[in-house]
Amino acid sequence: MKRQGGFTLIELVVVIVILGILAVTAAPRFLNLQGDARNASLQGLKGAINGGAGIVYGKAAIAGKEGSDSATVIEGVQTIYGYPTATSAGIVATLSNFDDDWGVVSGTGSSDAAGQTIQLTFKQFKDDITKNPTCFITYTAAQDKSTPAKVTIDADACK
Repeated sequence: MKRQGGFTLIELVVVIVILGILAVTAAPRFLNLQGDARNASLQGLKGAINGGAGIVYGKAAIAGKEGSDSATVIEGVQTIYGYPTATSAGIVATLSNFDDDWGVVSGTGSSDAAGQTIQLTFKQFKDDITKNPTCFITYTAAQDKSTPAKVTIDADACK
């Protein structure tokens, strides 16, 4: 008589149990995709801000206003030492369609003095940042002629 090859019922059950355990332990890692997506969006906003600030500084340098503590080189964009100020009339004005998806965190960006900061986040968090307290980027205006503006983001933002 010829012997048939195959898996026994116990072997199949063991394989199914092992796959179930792997699925339960791996699922939480893949379920937090929303935080990763928000972090990636903030990284994109950071790039847009850096690009906008660079363009404004370039125009200020061409106009010879990069040393001025108050100037307007592009219509509607206030600058300080050639970089956009940390206000809605400064860095926010360099971004097109900003209000569609983004917002200024309440209580930030109210001054255009050197070294001031503004925090930008998703539209739904702008009035109450406590809903997601690390989910924002910070734009710091230029402090003086030799210290440029900078954009910072927490490495674990939105996660």
